[in-house]
Amino acid sequence: MTDLNQSTLDNGSEELSFAELFEMEENNKVIAVGDVALGTIIGSVDDFFLVDVGDKAESYIAKSEFRLDGESEIKIGDAFEVFVERRKEEGGLLLSREKAIAIKVWEDIAKIQENDGTIEGKVESRVKGGMSVDIGVPAFLPYSQIDLRPVKDLDGLIGQSFEFKILKFNRKRNNVVISRRAILEEERNKLREKMRSRLQEGQIIKGAVTNITDYGLFIDMGGMDGLCHITDLSWGRVSHPSKLYKVGQELEVKVLKYDKEHDRVSLGVKQLREDPWETVISRYPVGQKTTGRVVSITDYGVFVELEEGVEGLIHVSEMTWSKKPRHPSKMVAVGDEVEVMVLNIETETKRISLGMKQLQPNPWDLVTENYPVGSIIEGKIKNITDFGVFIGIEEGIDGLIHVSDLSWTERIKHPSEKYTKGETIQAVVLKIDKENERFSLGIKQMVPDPWQAAYNKYPSGTVVEGTITNVTDFGIFVKLEEGIEGLVHVSEISKDKVKTPVGMYQVGDTLKAIVINVSAKDRKIGLSVKTLEGDGEALAVGSYKQHEKDQTDSSPSTFGDLLKAAAESGNQSEGE
Repeated sequence: MTDLNQSTLDNGSEELSFAELFEMEENNKVIAVGDVALGTIIGSVDDFFLVDVGDKAESYIAKSEFRLDGESEIKIGDAFEVFVERRKEEGGLLLSREKAIAIKVWEDIAKIQENDGTIEGKVESRVKGGMSVDIGVPAFLPYSQIDLRPVKDLDGLIGQSFEFKILKFNRKRNNVVISRRAILEEERNKLREKMRSRLQEGQIIKGAVTNITDYGLFIDMGGMDGLCHITDLSWGRVSHPSKLYKVGQELEVKVLKYDKEHDRVSLGVKQLREDPWETVISRYPVGQKTTGRVVSITDYGVFVELEEGVEGLIHVSEMTWSKKPRHPSKMVAVGDEVEVMVLNIETETKRISLGMKQLQPNPWDLVTENYPVGSIIEGKIKNITDFGVFIGIEEGIDGLIHVSDLSWTERIKHPSEKYTKGETIQAVVLKIDKENERFSLGIKQMVPDPWQAAYNKYPSGTVVEGTITNVTDFGIFVKLEEGIEGLVHVSEISKDKVKTPVGMYQVGDTLKAIVINVSAKDRKIGLSVKTLEGDGEALAVGSYKQHEKDQTDSSPSTFGDLLKAAAESGNQSEGE
């Protein structure tokens, strides 16, 4: 102290008081390692500030350590707290501004947690299990503590600043766990209590979609979430709620039910509008033509949306006049605009029957005019069955040629023996049954019936000669001409009793016989060999002609004659 005073006096300085000398001594006191001291910037060299902490030597601190102070410019004379890390062997102190800040932050963290306060932090990056946040020291923000609900765009949070709660910290391990959700929950609870006090059924409020599921929307009404079931979103068909709304979208809803005990709220969107079925009859009277959009296709028909909330069904049978309609998906597609006619309305069950074919002319209304009975048509064979051949006439109209109408004379077991699918043939119109939608055709009718000619050509008593085509136990079949055969019954072969003609006659042999009966209706000619051989040809012919004449003369000609004949026959029976 004497040397200092002497030096001061030698320099011509004024005499210092004891208090001033004490203060000078205090300013040069020795700083303890581990302390936080107040340092003053007294100079700047390159990337370092020269800092005086009142020790025997000044120390340098990198300028980068002052970045957390947020000041745009640091000047000579500015004072900051610094941390004394250690004394250098060559003299001087190793100081740190960053560690002094960290110590201050840790003190603040402890106070904030103790007082249940908040601290501001900036999200810096994504780390395993959450986010890294700078609150003065690195802090960990778990995924579950970011928000009330999972956040899809985590990268969008980077660079943003928020207030956080301190969940726990460990200074020794330099570990801090923070939460933003805790703050949001507190805010939400306040809003919920406020909402509980004023929420009523029937109330219309605004909310934001917070979550979308298969069965509906969860909507934040301001502190409380309500569920709008998929059936309450629209009066119409909703395939999935995400087709109508997005997360975050705001909308008006109506409170349908509020369960205060369990804090459950049921909401509705469609209830904000009138049920369209209330006036559907007046807007869509039966018989009216209208348009709609195909919304669904099934095996049995097509559902068409006439307006939001009003759908009708076009049954497959009402889509086309064809008896064999194609699958509905072959005629329309989902999204198509179609013209329909209202066929029936059931308001109680909310069902509307629609038709498409009613807007097109019924081909059966024109078929009689276009294809009169007796006219000849031409078409391709569409199908061949056991019982006949189907010919395509026009769209929705098929004609049937029954197997019995294919030929007058041929015995056809199956139509495929003579015809093939796709073949073009001609036929004559036989009958049109519009009510049952049946169109009967014939091929054999295009030529005269040979049996009608045979009836006139082969009257009873006619001697004929033909070729044996078949020999059976009950008789002999003889071909008289193409398509005309007669039968010699076994009883008409000989006056002698013949058990079977098999072995007596051969197929291909020529046989002469006399016609004993003929029927164009039954398509049969009865022949006799024994009459011809026994009486001779001339006698046999004469005998049959006389027999026919006698039959004609003796036959009753009037209704009275028939009654008289029947009475005489009865008297005769009684006398016997």
